[in-house]
Amino acid sequence: MKPVVVNKIINQPVEKIWKAITERSEMIQWFFDNIPDFEAEEGFKTWFVVTSEERSFYHLWEVTDIVPNKVLKVEWTYPDYVKEPFLVTFQLEIESKEQTKMTVLAEGIEKFEHLDIPEFKRESCKGGWEYFTSRLKEYLE
Repeated sequence: MKPVVVNKIINQPVEKIWKAITERSEMIQWFFDNIPDFEAEEGFKTWFVVTSEERSFYHLWEVTDIVPNKVLKVEWTYPDYVKEPFLVTFQLEIESKEQTKMTVLAEGIEKFEHLDIPEFKRESCKGGWEYFTSRLKEYLE
């Protein structure tokens, strides 16, 4: 299955966006506000719970690859639903000195196809990343 792909042009230099996607104090401003900790280093793990309507989603994240100011890859696992992770990749490309293209790729969401849970549907994944990338853009601009 093709990954979910969301692109966003953000009117900020790449270094500022990198900081916003890799430093907890910034992440909680636009992403999940209950992230307990985050380190932009391979092997770093963290977990937290997000509640949506009547369900709770235990998130387990592990940083799997990092190229500063360019690529951050994080495996997301929801152990209460599917044991295998899916991969979220943040890619940053310099468009100009004050403009950066951010691409978010979510790969492996087909692992959730057998579940009848709206939050795990492709449309929900795409909508979620549209929402979070828009919040990031608003936060930084």
